[in-house]
Amino acid sequence: QVQLVESGGGLVQAGGSLRLSCVASGNIFSINVMGWYRQIPGSQRDLVASITSGFASNYGDSAKGRFTISRDNAKNTVYLQMNSLKPEDTAVYYCNWKNRFNTRQEYWGQGTQVTVSS
Repeated sequence: QVQLVESGGGLVQAGGSLRLSCVASGNIFSINVMGWYRQIPGSQRDLVASITSGFASNYGDSAKGRFTISRDNAKNTVYLQMNSLKPEDTAVYYCNWKNRFNTRQEYWGQGTQVTVSS
């Protein structure tokens, strides 16, 4: 069992920045992938960015050039620095944890709301 707690969401004007944090706790397998996904009502949950425990990162198209994912393995924490935010970035952002060798072992946080006003 892995517990994920997100923070850092909020309301920001277009062009602004936010930094999301997600702290993992519990029975954490050291070889894992942590990432951020976002979802708006009526839409699917899409990848924003992910990063392995070996620091290999992957970005969704919407995040490239604007967002940066990072992690601190000692703190079991993943971050998402979001710059140049756009109204279309408005969504609930969910933290995700996957066992690297068994991707069916997957956990989600409760989500944090990001709202970008125009």
